[in-house]
Amino acid sequence: MSKNEQTQSNPKDIFSVYQQNVDKFFNGIRKSVPQYHQAITNVQQEFIQSYENIADSAVSLQKEYAKKAGIAANIPEDTIKVIQDTTEKIVKATSIQNQVTLATIDAVQQNIKTFNDNANSFAELNRNILQSWISVFSTKTN
Repeated sequence: MSKNEQTQSNPKDIFSVYQQNVDKFFNGIRKSVPQYHQAITNVQQEFIQSYENIADSAVSLQKEYAKKAGIAANIPEDTIKVIQDTTEKIVKATSIQNQVTLATIDAVQQNIKTFNDNANSFAELNRNILQSWISVFSTKTN
């Protein structure tokens, strides 16, 4: 019997009322999840853009100041190589961190799915035990 069939069977019984309210509660949550996801994504994008703007402004201001002050901005090739290598290592470390984070999220999702499957199996087992007890203890009329 589906949830809807159980809920519709007796709308005044406590279990039907409870089920209707549980369904309403989780339907509300399901509707809000995409909104939260979009809001978080928007905040992340805005943060990245703001951080990039700050970095660009800082470089631009320093470049302008150095030019007007007559400060030489040339650096040796070895220094350029160190800066570029450091940047590459940071980008690589960030990529690895992102892969680990995504793998962790995937593992959590799989664990939740396994938990849910086990909860369903446990409920079915309890239902079968209950049914066997009821059949043993119910009075049989001939």
